[in-house]
Amino acid sequence: MDTDDSALIEKCRAGDITAFEPLVEKYRQRVWRLAYNVLRDREEAWDVAQEAFIKAYQALPSFRGQSAFYTWLYRIAMNVAADRARSRAAQGRAFGTERVPEEDWERVITDPNPSEASPADTASRREERVKIMQALDQLSEDHRRIIMLGDLEGLSYREIAETLEIPMGTVMSRLHNARKRLRDVLGPLLMLVLALLLTLAAPAAAQAPSPRQAPALGQSSVVRFGARVLMGTDAPLPSGLRAAPADGDERLVAFIPKLRQLFRYREYASLERYRAEVPVGTLQVWTVPGDRRLELLPESVAGDTVRMRVRLVRGAMTELTTEIRAARGSPAVIGGPRYGDGVLIIVVWANANPQATPERR
Repeated sequence: MDTDDSALIEKCRAGDITAFEPLVEKYRQRVWRLAYNVLRDREEAWDVAQEAFIKAYQALPSFRGQSAFYTWLYRIAMNVAADRARSRAAQGRAFGTERVPEEDWERVITDPNPSEASPADTASRREERVKIMQALDQLSEDHRRIIMLGDLEGLSYREIAETLEIPMGTVMSRLHNARKRLRDVLGPLLMLVLALLLTLAAPAAAQAPSPRQAPALGQSSVVRFGARVLMGTDAPLPSGLRAAPADGDERLVAFIPKLRQLFRYREYASLERYRAEVPVGTLQVWTVPGDRRLELLPESVAGDTVRMRVRLVRGAMTELTTEIRAARGSPAVIGGPRYGDGVLIIVVWANANPQATPERR
């Protein structure tokens, strides 16, 4: 938890009511924006923000600090906003049909250099915003929440999972599906929605040609890929584990800062490292810590990107199943289940043309 937030919370618990004011000032705009994206009503969003802060203050004695204060606050705000939306719907008002005041758009999606925009540019952006909000309205409530938290607020997978109280694997699956739906509807306009995009694998997937297209003439049907299984934790690492990277892997050395940004755990330890070079369509199975097995199936190749089906199994139970796209220099990251005092994190890299590119050791 943020040190400043922690100190203020402790003062509040000790009876200093004024210590809550800096927390309100720090987060009120973000809480308002969350509520606004649910309700599309400026005044109601402020009412929800006020109610969320009151509820948060009243519940401070129960806040144990296991997650960041703002993810806990966001969860309260989103629950209050959802209750308000249901109440409003019960009164016969259709969700999302209220007129959006022009001044509120700047709070939701910011235009670059608005003072330099021509009237035509302003009108064009206004039309784009309408299309964006209409596209968001086509998403389910669960997917809309994921987009708001991940792409508008810039929360990491871990923080979204804590806010919504769902597994990280569910976050990643919903975020992938929601972005795909928006991409189908919006095309190039998607970049306006994803201005704060934090995911590491999506850019390669968005730019790659469709995996269903025929492979280029002479393209190898053999792909080289690998997986790195790590543990992310806020607790001290167990005896025998060293903080990653500890084995000189150039990929991991370059990737750890991105993992810290994405998951925000304090410590990372490498548990297993795997490599394979197989024809497309060949299932590869590896043993993963925690009596699990990791199944990777390269399904197709599009340009430099390999589309894979990933499955993590423990005993007879499938803990995670998803589709990823990975490429050399643009690995895919999967947040897995609990492991010890942390979680498993799986990083998958791929080389679609191993004969053309020598492997780095």
